[in-house]
Amino acid sequence: MFLDTYKLIRPRRVLIAIGYGGLVAGFCYFANGLLYQQLGWSQETFTHYVSPFVEEFTKALFIVSLMARHKIGFSVDAAIAGFSVGAGFAAVENVYYLSQLGDVGLITWFVRGFGTAVMHGGTTALLGILTMHASDRRELPLWAAALIGLGAAYVFHSGFNHFPLRPVPMTLLQLAVLPTVVIIVFQRSEQYTQEWLGVGFDSDQELLAIIYEGRISESRIGSYLEELKAQFPGEVVVDMLCYLRLYIELSMKAKGTLLMQQAGFKVAPDPTIRPKFEELEYLKNSIGRMGLLALAPFIHTSSRDLWQIHFVK
Repeated sequence: MFLDTYKLIRPRRVLIAIGYGGLVAGFCYFANGLLYQQLGWSQETFTHYVSPFVEEFTKALFIVSLMARHKIGFSVDAAIAGFSVGAGFAAVENVYYLSQLGDVGLITWFVRGFGTAVMHGGTTALLGILTMHASDRRELPLWAAALIGLGAAYVFHSGFNHFPLRPVPMTLLQLAVLPTVVIIVFQRSEQYTQEWLGVGFDSDQELLAIIYEGRISESRIGSYLEELKAQFPGEVVVDMLCYLRLYIELSMKAKGTLLMQQAGFKVAPDPTIRPKFEELEYLKNSIGRMGLLALAPFIHTSSRDLWQIHFVK
């Protein structure tokens, strides 16, 4: 969270993610035990191939649900949320192993405790990063993007359980690799965020100026709305223009908040935001699904652009 200069994810959501990870660890304890009895496979085979899938799949549900509800818009917050879920999972798992293993040496706990904790956090962070990238940059459906992320997390987790190296070198290797990967992702994501903010803020500002200055009829939006009059009632076209104006205002508010947070300012909650969302929802219902599709050329609907609207809620 310290590395995230835009402060994209709130501490409350991090705590919720950690709590979810802890609940998942308890669920997986019983689920893995039941599957182990039903399948009748050796413990080694089960640990190598079955339990990694069960654990990564259940951890992934939280991250994918955040993306589906547009609560995550960048790789940075996907990484933070993913690592938080893994941290909660590892904390509960290590408490269990502490009660089972008793008094063991420091090397054992370095591998069993700290090493596994970083593995759980790292695999779920990797899942979030790859899912976000595939969904946003590759424009894949969320379910297809999630399969890519889940596949990578499963391979990494299963590989860790195989212990291709001796335990201590394996732990040291992942301690070197995973933080490096996360830092690179943070740097790339922040660079992309700066580019997106610059381009997006300028285009939103230009579009909003055209609406407020009454130059709508001279612009491409005005020409487009004239064409829509043949397909929609006049009052619906007016609501579509109001929806467009309100959407752009909230978009600029979100980008402005991000820029202020990057500069180190603490942004106080805006009491006027909730009424605007209520109005936006009313207009959305008024213009209907076909109206929203007609506005698609002017309203960006990528996961990042939808996320920014929810960010200021």
